[in-house]
Amino acid sequence: MAKGTLFSICISPERGTLKKEVDEAKLIENHGIENDGHAGPWGRQVTCLNHASVLKANRDNMLNAGPGEFAENLLIEGIDDLPSIGVGGKLRIGAEAVLEVSQIGKEDHPSVVTRTLGVSLLPYEGLFCKVISGGKIHKGDPVEVI
Repeated sequence: MAKGTLFSICISPERGTLKKEVDEAKLIENHGIENDGHAGPWGRQVTCLNHASVLKANRDNMLNAGPGEFAENLLIEGIDDLPSIGVGGKLRIGAEAVLEVSQIGKEDHPSVVTRTLGVSLLPYEGLFCKVISGGKIHKGDPVEVI
């Protein structure tokens, strides 16, 4: 099983805005991250990206984008190919929270990220997930493909 680390947690109160980093968050079963605009009864409650992809996008595009600026909720470090987890795959974060991948990638219409940075990662490799088991998560928590 692949293992990594939760590099950052980011939220925004509304959709269509860049997210701000927080040290911890509460994942709510069948809802998403408490106080995040994407929470609700749908399949894209939590968005995950690989931290290495953000670093590569920064290098390739001469950017200095930090956590949340690609509109992700969770940046995961150490799991090389996140999209290979596949739809239906699961991630455990910390001791109790579990996400299930509901979608990989999405249409870019163009998003606030594309308009702001000129490049976006979510349409190609973003993991969109549902919370199937809630709990508190913290920056630095272990992340495991289960």
